[in-house]
Amino acid sequence: MLNTISPLTMQPGLEQMRQAREAKQLAAVCSSKKNVALDAGDKKLKDACEQFEALFLDLMLKEMRKTVPKDSLFGDSNEDQILQSMRYTALTKKLAACGGVGLADMMYRQIHHQNEGRPGDLRQVPFDNRLKKF
Repeated sequence: MLNTISPLTMQPGLEQMRQAREAKQLAAVCSSKKNVALDAGDKKLKDACEQFEALFLDLMLKEMRKTVPKDSLFGDSNEDQILQSMRYTALTKKLAACGGVGLADMMYRQIHHQNEGRPGDLRQVPFDNRLKKF
């Protein structure tokens, strides 16, 4: 008869509970984030900035994970690494959509400010005009 519960058997359940709690907290932050009405061009720019921030965060998490020693207790197979990579990618996309570290907002504000008052959907500065600034 078992008098105590082994910490090894509790670990997966505790990890799932922690992940569920983090997902609820992240959903609460996303729902509280203010939604601003954007035109089509601004919406595309905002989405591109969020995708860039998600990519940046994904690369950062993967590099940080490389510094943690490998633990074969819960599996270190190729399948586990693929699932972990997919989890990080989904997490960073959600983080970027919820505000992330502020990189997407900062990029959006800077690019939007540079493109203000320019006609057309592309809103690009001709290459010659960019050189005149320097």
